[in-house]
Amino acid sequence: MQWAEFLENVPPNTERTVEDLFSTSAGVITRISNCQVRIHCWSETCNGERLFEAMEPRPSKHGMGSGPADWLDGILVFLCRNCRRSCKTFAVRCWKDGVDSLNGIAIKFGEIPVFGPHVPSKVISLIGPDRELFLKGRRSENQGLGIGAFAYYRQIIEQQKGRLLTEIKKVAQRLGASDEDIELFDRAIAETQFSRAIESVKAAIPQSLLIDGHNPLTLLHSVASRNLHMGTDEECLESAQDIRAILTELAERITVALKDEAELKQALARLMSRGPNKLEDQRNKDG
Repeated sequence: MQWAEFLENVPPNTERTVEDLFSTSAGVITRISNCQVRIHCWSETCNGERLFEAMEPRPSKHGMGSGPADWLDGILVFLCRNCRRSCKTFAVRCWKDGVDSLNGIAIKFGEIPVFGPHVPSKVISLIGPDRELFLKGRRSENQGLGIGAFAYYRQIIEQQKGRLLTEIKKVAQRLGASDEDIELFDRAIAETQFSRAIESVKAAIPQSLLIDGHNPLTLLHSVASRNLHMGTDEECLESAQDIRAILTELAERITVALKDEAELKQALARLMSRGPNKLEDQRNKDG
């Protein structure tokens, strides 16, 4: 694979063969190659995927000579090209793939911030007090520890059933749900059994929160109910990724629904603050 692809996508403690891993000076391999990586920038200015450029690598030589087994350690620092504030740091070890080859084998000792896709703040807000559990599950997922990641995520679903229902209830209220539907949510929040709670409110879930036409709570319960001890580590990893993906999509949909309502209220408040005549004028303009 390419060097940038390795840095972006391969977790720590995993070896990969990389093309053009080394650079030369006067025909002699002297350092690890520079590149650019596209990763999430967490600064307030960016808060999205951006291009990071490599600052000068600082390798420590360890017998890099003519033999194919010679290697270099490197601390690689990348700076966001947009905000010029966020930095990403990798610690790597790289081996030659042959006496005269610029290709090699690379492995990460680690990286700061930690490896893996950015976790949206919306997800952290949705799960609330189980933030640390979620981050432990995310770290396990990043390292390919499927059973561990699945166990952490499943625990969150079991513990946060009431919180998830409460957030969905807020959306239903904002969208004008009936008193009967709100009462269904209240009963479901008090219900101790997840499957009964989901069944009792399935008809009251707002359409805007359905994921490809499916109840998000039903999807979460379906995945979280899989037997932890019957699947392989790879299967548990897939289940963990499914839980995270559903939680992320649900958090996004809840945020959008509540934000739209908040913006509408702000718009109405601005119109009302201008007086009834201004509001009537705006209505006349609208037809």
